[in-house]
Amino acid sequence: MSESFRVTAIIEREGDGYVSLCPELDIASQGESVQSARQNLTEALELFFEVASPEEVRRRLHEEIYITQVEVKVA
Repeated sequence: MSESFRVTAIIEREGDGYVSLCPELDIASQGESVQSARQNLTEALELFFEVASPEEVRRRLHEEIYITQVEVKVA
């Protein structure tokens, strides 16, 4: 039986490509487009879950991730 795991993907432009990050597990990837960066991150996460022990997953997993915006006054 396979289990599904929902995590956050943050994707940002960097140079000529895109970097993708899963902050819950601190796993990153990259791609030439938003779609490829997302797919490459998905593949990296799938590989992690294939090889990581349950203890490794628990050790790395940050269950409370908050993504928000803040306003900063600039002089």
